[in-house]
Amino acid sequence: MAQTLATDLAPVERWRVAGGDIKQRLESWSEILAATHLAFEVHATDRTPADFRGSVTRRPVGDLMLVDCAASPFLGHRSRAVMSPEAKHEQILGFQLVCRGIETVREGARGLSLTPGNVVLWDGQQPTDVEIVEAFHKRTLLFPRDRVLAVCPRLAELRALPPLDDNGPARLLVRYMNALALEQPKLEAAAGFAAANAALELLRAAVEPSVPTTRAAAREAMRAEIRRYVRNHLQDPELGPASIARAYSISVRALHALFEDVDASVAGLVRSERLARCLEDLQRPNGGSVTDIAFRWGFCDAAHFSRVFKRAFGLTPSDVRHGARRGEMPNHAGAA
Repeated sequence: MAQTLATDLAPVERWRVAGGDIKQRLESWSEILAATHLAFEVHATDRTPADFRGSVTRRPVGDLMLVDCAASPFLGHRSRAVMSPEAKHEQILGFQLVCRGIETVREGARGLSLTPGNVVLWDGQQPTDVEIVEAFHKRTLLFPRDRVLAVCPRLAELRALPPLDDNGPARLLVRYMNALALEQPKLEAAAGFAAANAALELLRAAVEPSVPTTRAAAREAMRAEIRRYVRNHLQDPELGPASIARAYSISVRALHALFEDVDASVAGLVRSERLARCLEDLQRPNGGSVTDIAFRWGFCDAAHFSRVFKRAFGLTPSDVRHGARRGEMPNHAGAA
């Protein structure tokens, strides 16, 4: 059963197994896991109590999910048969901290025995067997798989995810994840997405040094690095192909060649990132005037900004600004 605790900022959802015999309780737990994590076949073991208990608390942080899960001993089996490649909510990578109890995991060729304090990264696209040996509590940050691969594309080439033991950035992400659990109810939407981006950067720092490089992965890693550079320099009105090429000591021609096999050009990347930041500020009642916002994010001509903004979102900046001041959030199309 799920219960949503509504707030003006971000919802907190709770599920728990309640009532019934052991068969009904395990069926309920299987449904909860499918709704909040991944689809599993759930079975009893000789350690599973007749009054099996399980609960999940889920908190959105931008486009991530912070999930607390606690349960009595059970056996979970995730085979290809129960996996749903079309299910978007299963296209995830999980950064998991064991807070209490003992869990054994077999994911592909990797076998793990997890105890309190252990951290592991798992892939929702891998068949997995888990056994809860001792009643446990774990906290997991669920990342959209495509978001992780966008900043660390070499992960897609691995048969087994890298270990995170004795990993400084992973320990930082654990502390950050625990802080998010406390602060999430107070985060507005824009702050939630900023927090999600920070978590993604910590995850990248934790896993990237352990991943081998191929030429194709190196090119994608370079593009990911350039995207980060663009996001960090949007306020520079000179930001563009020439300045980016200088920053990476490559020619403008080589920079364009790096992006020739992806959808967005370098100039298009700069424009779309600037427009996204402008949209965020326009939707804030205290974000400033349209001209202030345009100049803040590197647009030097307010009229040009209005034209490209309307082409991208179907509304003028003034429409969005006036709606925000009236407490309205107008519908808009995604950026082209």
